[in-house]
Amino acid sequence: MPSGRLALQQKSIFITGGGSGIGRAIAIRFAAEGWLVGIADRNQAGLDETKAMLPEGRCHAYRFDVTDRQGWDEALGQFAAFNEGRIDVVANNAGLPSGGPLSEVTHEELDLLLDVNLRAVFYGAKAAFPYLMKAAPGSCLLNTASAAAIHGMANQSIYGATKAGVRSMTESLDAEWAPYGIRSRSLMPSFIDTPLLQAAPNRSRNTPIRDAVVQAGLEFTPVEVVAQAAWDAVHSERRTHFLVGKTARKLARVAKWMPWLLRRRARALADAHEHSEGRAASG
Repeated sequence: MPSGRLALQQKSIFITGGGSGIGRAIAIRFAAEGWLVGIADRNQAGLDETKAMLPEGRCHAYRFDVTDRQGWDEALGQFAAFNEGRIDVVANNAGLPSGGPLSEVTHEELDLLLDVNLRAVFYGAKAAFPYLMKAAPGSCLLNTASAAAIHGMANQSIYGATKAGVRSMTESLDAEWAPYGIRSRSLMPSFIDTPLLQAAPNRSRNTPIRDAVVQAGLEFTPVEVVAQAAWDAVHSERRTHFLVGKTARKLARVAKWMPWLLRRRARALADAHEHSEGRAASG
């Protein structure tokens, strides 16, 4: 692909959290369709790895923290310059996992989760708007929410609240930006087996989140399935939210028809946290 500005018809997507997991899978999926891809992350090594997986000249990488408003403006401006100032899709994907009882979460952890999972999503939306408007009609803001936004769960009070906020924001902007020809969509996956699940839910615990999920008997959804959902979402004219994985779809059905059953699921997850931590402490 020649260097410099690309033809106006070239489609482009900018993805935060592109250094691993869902962001990397989305980058690979869209690059395979011939799109120009911009990836952003705090992890330079992850950015380099993702870029190496994509066709030469198809990807541009930007290292910045999504809580940095200036970082958003600089990265999007630089990426848009490759495509006549337009960006067809901005994927607000960067996020942090968290879990455990609220009493265990420090105020520093609480503030960080709110900043990354919610405040930064608004930063991204505001920064993306002029570039999406230039690419309209048919451009899209794609937010990674979560199945945790469907119903509050034990040990996920802060995380679930941030993702519920992302879900609400997606709906609001879909209506607000419709006159400009810009869509707003969300991905709502359940547990995805990514490196993020290797972290402990909070500083008070040392057992990876993944262990608790396995203990609770919950399934993992491959990142490739999420990437396909991302492709479907940005091309959908009607659906706003895209549930990803059997667990997410089942959760939505239960929330609608048998919400009392969600209490059992919440308690199973809470018990799994307690049991896994108890074994770690006694080991």
